[in-house]
Amino acid sequence: PTHIMGTDSLGRDVFAQLVLGIVLSLQIGFTAALISVASGTMIGFVAGYYGGKVDLILRGMSDVMITVPMLPVLILVAASLRSIDILTLALILAVFSWPWPARQVRGEVISLKEREFVQMAKLSGMSNMEIIVHELIIHMIPWIAAAFINTVLWAILAETGLEILGLGPQHTMTLGMTIYWAIFYGAVMRGIWWWWGFPVITLVVLFISLYGMSEGIASIASHGRR
Repeated sequence: PTHIMGTDSLGRDVFAQLVLGIVLSLQIGFTAALISVASGTMIGFVAGYYGGKVDLILRGMSDVMITVPMLPVLILVAASLRSIDILTLALILAVFSWPWPARQVRGEVISLKEREFVQMAKLSGMSNMEIIVHELIIHMIPWIAAAFINTVLWAILAETGLEILGLGPQHTMTLGMTIYWAIFYGAVMRGIWWWWGFPVITLVVLFISLYGMSEGIASIASHGRR
């Protein structure tokens, strides 16, 4: 009764590992999403609103990053580092995830900048950056929120994959590292199903929850545009 989800081979409580793992995995996901969505959103706004050579350069940068095979590069970068912590892993994920929000924001801004409220803002004497901050960003807050949640989901999925391969923070108990140590100590072959089973179930529930939040916010955003 003291250990409601059992213990691992070292006598550590699996439920305690899950509680800590959820917090740390969400910390990685939220940090990576905050950096990538913030930078990608600003790049997308500038590229879509200014157009011309600025758009060509920024769009080219994002297209190049998108064409890079992400998983092999992530594995190579993570394997090249002698030691990796939560912040470093989040930064690595952010570097490879900003092009998607940048590209999508650019498309939305190209459509929005032709609307009447933007033309009225120009006639009122607002500068380009004031229009971006006070007019365009306001209209895209629901979409940005949906993109943020979606990026959190992707970041947690990516960091879990890297950690299962043994490329995560070795001394930190995230959900992915919990599964890694279960595999390392042969929990699957030894029949210690609760050691790896509960983290997998937790990840599935977490993914479904984040996906539902993303779809709900996206639905609100699309309804607002109509």
